[in-house]
This record gives sequence, structure tokens and C-alpha cells, in this order.
Amino acid sequence: MTPPDVGLHAWIDATAGVAGDMLLAALIDAGAPLETVSNAVSTVTADSVDLVATVVSRAGLRATKIDVVSVAQDQPDRSWADIRSLLAQADLPDLIRERAQRVFLRLAEAEGRVHGIPASEVHFHEVGSWDSIADVVGVCAALDVLNVTSMSCSAIALGAGRVTSGHGVLPVPVPAVLELASGWRVLSGGDGELATPTGVALLTAMSNESSDLPPMTVHAVGMGAGSRDVRDRPNIVRVVLGERHDLSPDAALESILSVLESNVDDLDPRVWPSVLATLLEAGAADAWLVPIVMKKGRPAHTLAVLTSPDTRDALRRLMFELTSTTGVREIAVHRTALARTLVPVAVMDGQVRIKVAYLGGEIIHATPEFDDAAAIAAAHALPVRRVLEEAIAAAAQAGLLAGPVTL
Repeated sequence: MTPPDVGLHAWIDATAGVAGDMLLAALIDAGAPLETVSNAVSTVTADSVDLVATVVSRAGLRATKIDVVSVAQDQPDRSWADIRSLLAQADLPDLIRERAQRVFLRLAEAEGRVHGIPASEVHFHEVGSWDSIADVVGVCAALDVLNVTSMSCSAIALGAGRVTSGHGVLPVPVPAVLELASGWRVLSGGDGELATPTGVALLTAMSNESSDLPPMTVHAVGMGAGSRDVRDRPNIVRVVLGERHDLSPDAALESILSVLESNVDDLDPRVWPSVLATLLEAGAADAWLVPIVMKKGRPAHTLAVLTSPDTRDALRRLMFELTSTTGVREIAVHRTALARTLVPVAVMDGQVRIKVAYLGGEIIHATPEFDDAAAIAAAHALPVRRVLEEAIAAAAQAGLLAGPVTL
């Protein structure tokens, strides 16, 4: 059984740090057409910036450097609402728009936590200028034109020391970078600010995992240069594009997901089943309730939603819309999942799908889908238990048993 065509994988080497312009330059260097990327950026910035690519040397290594040249003088601070409006109005493909919105939402949430304000009230300083907007939109457009459908990154070098920002002199890593890097592998990597909030937001919003270079057939390598040429290390971000070889149905897949949680003590309990069903239908990997006791002995529930980066923002919004909560917290988690497939077996005059989980060429679990069995049971006025038993027997007869694959 071979994996589906899922496009190219991009592995980002951020062991020397990462910034938005460095990642953009690496993707341009790896083959993303500069003109195509520039056109996407222009739809958001209203032709207020130009992207200029030059070949430079960093510690003796050739790399591409991207400069965002501002045509307009106006560089105001912009709120998350301002940037969201710019992206919504821009003539962009939906995937590019969604990716860019995801990155800026992560930035807004991180800044909001640092400053103790809602994400909607965050005003970006350096990040709100045209060059950072160009970096984010440019990276999203480059990933799209290169047909990158999955991404992972190395440990991220954050740096050390102090840096001057719009909020004054801050320690490195700056607070927003540490918020964005929560749950991801990091290292110091050297002195100075090696990772910017925009760079870390791009990696953590779109990477599926933090890992070393995965098994893959390499198609292209891109080198993106930072502004400085540092003697003791190449100041570059590397992008490796190719086809992954560890996405077979026999492999356990490791990924970084998020758990969205909220404590709710004032929702009619009859509503909870529909809340969970709606979240699952909207793409949640899982959703569940945990009974808790809050202050003053009040009974309540913790709503937890397991989500991938692609569905996180939409599911968070649903949590606000479907419940009475006014706040949702997020926890980064590592998940190891067995590869699965559905195999239908004949039961009575219908079919029950068997969910088969593999690892290392062996079947670990073979479980009937309950809804299929329940539908057949209802049609024949039989107990669901009996249909499940027949489905298990049919699965065994088809060779769907724990142990080496016999299909």
C-alpha cells in the first residue's frame, strides 16, 4: 500500500536562527519564482514594496538575500484586525490567505499573552510594517507555488543577550519568541537575536513537527541569508525540499498538535453532545469533556479539543461560538499515531468498515466502525452487540487479525 501524492515536504534548518526574510530567501533560492511571489505580496501591500533578490556570501557559503524595499514612506503600527482586513481584501488564493492569517493570528495571540491583553487588541510594531507583511505573504506564496503540502523544522536557535525593540530594551529571546516556541525544540545557538517573532511564527504555524532531517528524496535545497555575515557560523536558513519516505501505512506518524481547552460552568448540559459532534465534524482530531469542580464548589466541565495547525483557528472560533466560554488556552503536544486504513467487510446484507491500525508491517488493532454496525442493527431490529460480533468474525475471516499482515 503506497501513500497518496501529498506534494513536497519542506524541512527547515533553523539551527542558525530564523527570520521571515531569511525563510523567504531560502524558498526563492530553492526555486520559487521571485515574480510570482512578488505579485502575491503586491496584492496585499498595494504595490508599496518591491522584493529584491541578491546573491551573497555568509561565512563562505553562497546564499540568496531578499530585501523588501519600501516604495511608500508610511509605516504605521497595525493591529491584528488591520492585517486581517488587508488579507481578506487581497486577491489571493484561499490557501495562501489562510496560511498568512494563521501566522498573524499566532503572532497576535503570543503578543497578547506577553502584554496581558486580548489578541484582538494587539498592535504590531515592527511586525506590522510592510516588510514583515511581505515576508509572511511571500513565504506562504512561495510554499504554494512550490507545492509544499507538509513542513517540519529543526531545533530553532533563539540567541542570547539583549535587543532594542518598539517596547524598549528586551532580553533575548524576546518574550514573544518564547511564547511562540512553547512546545518546540530550541537552543541558544549564539549571541544576539537569532530568531525573530515573524520567523518563529512562520515555522510553528505551518510545521507539523520539530525533528531532524526526515528520510526523503531531495529535490532542491535553498539557502536564505540574514543581514549580518558572522564569522563563527553561516547566518543562513536552509530549506530542503523533497518527497518523504516515512509516510507509509506501516509507519507510526509523529506530529506536533495543539490541545485547546476551556473551563465552562454555565452551559446547559444537554448542549454538550452537539458541541462535541460539531467540533469533530469541523476537523478536530478528537474532542472530549472532563468533569471538574471550580471555585466555591461549582460543578463544571473542561472542554478539550485536539487539533492540527490547519484546523486550530477555525476550531477555536467554534469553541467560542458553541459554548459560553470567554477564553481558550492552548497547549502544544506531541502525538504518535498508528497509520490506519478502513477495510469494508460484508455483514448480513450490508457492510461494516473495519478500522485497521498498522505498525512495522503488523496489524495492531482491527476494530469495527460502531456507526456502521448500529445502522445495520437498526435496519434488522437487532442488538448492536450482535452485529459487532459478526463484524469481528468477518474481519477475522478476511485476515484482519492482530499480527503480521496476511492480506
